[in-house]
Amino acid sequence: MTPLVALALSIGVLGGIATALYLKVGLAIWAGFIAWACFFHTGGDTEALKKTIIGNLFGIFCAAVAAFLLLNTNLGAAGPAVIVGITVFLMVLGAHLKPFSTVPASVYGYAATFAYLLQTAEAMVIGKLVAIDIRGNPILVVAISMVLGALFGLASAKLAGMLTKKA
Repeated sequence: MTPLVALALSIGVLGGIATALYLKVGLAIWAGFIAWACFFHTGGDTEALKKTIIGNLFGIFCAAVAAFLLLNTNLGAAGPAVIVGITVFLMVLGAHLKPFSTVPASVYGYAATFAYLLQTAEAMVIGKLVAIDIRGNPILVVAISMVLGALFGLASAKLAGMLTKKA
């Protein structure tokens, strides 16, 4: 089997399994697929898994800080732009530290978090952001979805590798 067909088959099968799992437990499958793609974007190996998970979680953390600031400050109409600008600036500067050096992974985590916060009814409220509830806390939903997505990326790469080995 060619590597591309093997990868297509492994992602197709595991993508279906991931979708069923995510929908059953209330996770964001789209965030999982973003992390899955990030895994391959950063190299598709165990080092990429580390970069993806750490970068995604750092971006999620930066977005959570921005969300808390947005909900707890009143900077007028320019407030959201200023807060996002500052948190993204600091997030990218974080790349000076090796664990946070994969900027695209951080951006994916930041963007996925705000996608969830802005597109999910009543997600952008303090009570939800601090809830210790996998289904109710948008930060936890995105973080768990992305970590699992990265792990599915690794599993799909390993499965594709097994499918391309000659007997």
